[in-house]
Amino acid sequence: MIHEILKMGDPRLLRVAKPVERFGTPELRVLIADMFETMHAANGVGLAAPQIGVDLQLVIFGFDRNERYPDAPAVPRTILLNPTLTPLSDAREEGWEGCLSVPGLRGVVERWSSIRYTGFDPDGVPIDRIAEGFHARVVQHECDHLIGKLYPMRITDFSRFGFAEVLFPGLELADD
Repeated sequence: MIHEILKMGDPRLLRVAKPVERFGTPELRVLIADMFETMHAANGVGLAAPQIGVDLQLVIFGFDRNERYPDAPAVPRTILLNPTLTPLSDAREEGWEGCLSVPGLRGVVERWSSIRYTGFDPDGVPIDRIAEGFHARVVQHECDHLIGKLYPMRITDFSRFGFAEVLFPGLELADD
C-alpha cells in the first residue's frame, strides 16, 4: 500500500523514533513492503519510517539507477533497523540533496565521506557495512529522519538551497 509522505512542517517529522523491538513479525514485513512501494511510487532513493508517520528506527534505501540523481552510482537495496553510524575519518564532502518530505527543493549539505553503519535486517540478523560517497550520503540522510532532522536543518550556505526546477532546469525533478 502506498502511504502519504509527510511534508516538512508536520511535527511528526521532528520526533525521535523508537527502536524496533520485535523482528520478523508479519506487521513489520507489511510495513517494509509498504515503504518500498511508497518509495518507488515517489521515485525515491530511500525512505524512513517517520516519513510515513511510523515512529520506528527503520530506513530503506537502494537503487540501480534513479532519475532524481542521474549521476549517482548504484546503492545496494537495504532494509536497516536500529542503525548506528560511525564516521571513518574526519573527511567530509558537500553534495546536493533533495527529500520526498521537502518536495521541489534541493540544497547542498556537508556529510561524512565514509561511514560504517550497523544495525539489523528485518529478521534481526546484524548488518555491518562500510559506505562511501553517495551511498554514505543516502544512509546519513535517511538516518537523520530517525532523530527528527531534515536536510535543510544541516544546510550552512542558503545561497545553495532552492527550487530544483530553477537550480537544475531541464532535469525531471517534479516530485523531488
